[in-house]
Amino acid sequence: MLRQLGLGAGDRLAVSLGNDPTTFGVLAAACLEGVVAVPLPPDLGHGEAREILDDATPAAVLATPSRAAALSRWHPRVHALTPADIAALPGTDPSADWPRTRPMAYTSGTTGRRKGVHVGVHGSDWGRSVIEDERAAFEGRHGDTHLVVSPLYHSGPFRFALVTALLGGRIAVLSRFDARAWSAALRELRPDSLFCVPTQLHRLLATSSAPDDDLASLRLLAHAGAPCPAPLKRRVLAAAPPDAVWEFYGSTEGQFTVCPPQVWCEAPGTVGHARPGRRLEVRGDDGATLPPGEVGTVWVRAPGHARFTYWGDVERSAAAWDGDAFTVGDLGHLDQDGRLFLSGRPGDLVITGGVNVYPAEVERHLLEQPGVAETAVFGVPDEEWGERLVAFAVPWPGASLDGESLRRSLTGHLAAAKVPKRIAVVDALPRTPTGKVRRADRALESLWEQQP
Repeated sequence: MLRQLGLGAGDRLAVSLGNDPTTFGVLAAACLEGVVAVPLPPDLGHGEAREILDDATPAAVLATPSRAAALSRWHPRVHALTPADIAALPGTDPSADWPRTRPMAYTSGTTGRRKGVHVGVHGSDWGRSVIEDERAAFEGRHGDTHLVVSPLYHSGPFRFALVTALLGGRIAVLSRFDARAWSAALRELRPDSLFCVPTQLHRLLATSSAPDDDLASLRLLAHAGAPCPAPLKRRVLAAAPPDAVWEFYGSTEGQFTVCPPQVWCEAPGTVGHARPGRRLEVRGDDGATLPPGEVGTVWVRAPGHARFTYWGDVERSAAAWDGDAFTVGDLGHLDQDGRLFLSGRPGDLVITGGVNVYPAEVERHLLEQPGVAETAVFGVPDEEWGERLVAFAVPWPGASLDGESLRRSLTGHLAAAKVPKRIAVVDALPRTPTGKVRRADRALESLWEQQP
């Protein structure tokens, strides 16, 4: 299909298809041909979709029939396809045994407009290095059957599936996330690997009657994408097979750490040590390396195959790199053993009464309180304090929470400025389709304004 469209190495191809094995096939084929796929999330607004198309200048667009009509207003070569159309195509050999590129995913826009993360087009030796890097990070735990439970347009779910497929395994794909459907698929397919976000784990444990049976076949349960509350992590560790639950910290741009279960148990809350072939640094505002325990910007020295640029943005690309080290602006600190603890992003910082408060620290304490399943701490404008620290708390099913009681429970454990002025109990937090709390678009503030 790619060749029939006249696409060659370096051409961009926008993809707006459903979560389906054939969609994985399109993305994987593009990687092997050196065609740069540009995944378009289905929840994009018309303005956002047009912005990405204008920026990426794809040679063609593949979309479901329902999405093709809208996208054709902004691009002259939009092809409507169904999974049956793709599955009916005859098999052909790719031009390379290993990927020559990866999809150019656009960042979620937490630091401004969306940016396309581009790794270039290379020989297949580059792709072999990428796949071997991924296998080494998780000690070869990628198995024969991988279950995709998150959207394939996101870099993490596609990367894990691609490793399994290229190593000769098979993949199964949930068309959309549903905790009961996930539980049923785990029992029917008995996969040995999967990638998910903490919100999905929370929903599985809240829904399944026997999560230990659901997870029994797994050799690798990898999770990332958002902080995992310590109580949730302990429940998952208890339900999953020994040594199966691995956390990691990464971004669309690249990977920083990996955290085997024993490392997390030794230091709850950590996202682990630097991945193989990498070295972590925490730097202050002046660029100097900070000692253990001090919060600063997290940088990682990475191998050559991990290089990336922001598409069409020389200035931002240069700011992200310093020699062989890059950053995405996240804040954190290292302990004496080189384990990384994240504090959030500069935009998450709340300055209340002249005191800097990192929400992640307060959230960790809140999540240790009985009955608290999820939480979000943030600031709202205040004439007296500049910003007033507030929080949401989501209860576990069957639990009853009182915001004022939760607030009092933090007194004495945190400095006064770090205790939220008010905590509201809600049924759910606003999240993106990939499970991240929606902080960048004022979703938390809007929900706060609706509270009585």
